[in-house]
Amino acid sequence: MWFKNARLYCLTKPFENTAEELETKLAEQLFHPCSSHDKAKFGWVSPLGKEGEMLIHALGDYIMVCAQKQERILPASVINDATEEKVAELEERQGRKVYRKERRQIKDDVYISLLPRAFTRNQQTFAYIAPKENLIVINTASAPKAEALLSLLRESIGSLPVALPDTRRAPGDVMTRWLKEQHGSDNFVIDEDCELYNPSDGSNVVRCKGQDLYSDEIQSHLEAGKQVKNLGVTWKSLLSCIVGDDLTVKRLRFEGMKEETANEEVESAAQKFDQEFAVMTLELSGFFKAFFNAFGGLEEASKKTSGSES
Repeated sequence: MWFKNARLYCLTKPFENTAEELETKLAEQLFHPCSSHDKAKFGWVSPLGKEGEMLIHALGDYIMVCAQKQERILPASVINDATEEKVAELEERQGRKVYRKERRQIKDDVYISLLPRAFTRNQQTFAYIAPKENLIVINTASAPKAEALLSLLRESIGSLPVALPDTRRAPGDVMTRWLKEQHGSDNFVIDEDCELYNPSDGSNVVRCKGQDLYSDEIQSHLEAGKQVKNLGVTWKSLLSCIVGDDLTVKRLRFEGMKEETANEEVESAAQKFDQEFAVMTLELSGFFKAFFNAFGGLEEASKKTSGSES
């Protein structure tokens, strides 16, 4: 189970639920598929999928969870076309004009009638809790998806005081300096992807992919006042990613580690999951320490107010 992204949240108070307690509490929000008239359903499933029954998967100091959302796909164009057909039929049959209020009711009726026949789509969001590191790591770059998982977790366990990480130095400023000085710090090496923006004009953006970021062209943009919004880096030759100025980690790649685990024999999918989970969390633990240190370290999370805290 290799994460492709990492959206980080700091626990502002110790996570006191044991794995057994967490399992019991998550069961209260177990995922159930949509009924014929449900637009969407959201709940917990086993991180191991069909290979497991437990809603948590604990390994060492880490606890993996997985939230699943199922929603019915009913395009607006389908609803609008069916509504227009109903309206046209009614106007012809009764010889009168259908006005806005009645049209809205017809549209609602059409939606309800079509919903049971709509296809469903499943989306899973994985996360792991690292109580000793005071972190929750969510495998998404999307803030709404991360917040949805946190809300479900908070609803399940009753309280979840968390905050977005706040570093002592602004990540954008630090990464801009890296690019100007043409080298990173804390074992971070600059790769070939970046996004630069003009702080005084947010629409003035330059995106570079597979480009020499030490070139005169890039230096010219920096001299003109542009700053780094996203920067591709490699850490200790173990993993590469795109670091955002909001501390979101995207496009995580563990190529070297993946090759090592791929060469080891495992007897089942569950064992393979454990193997990858163990290696990933071990390396990410070191990565996050260097990651925060590169930006001056974390401010005390307990002092930071966040919409995610309660």
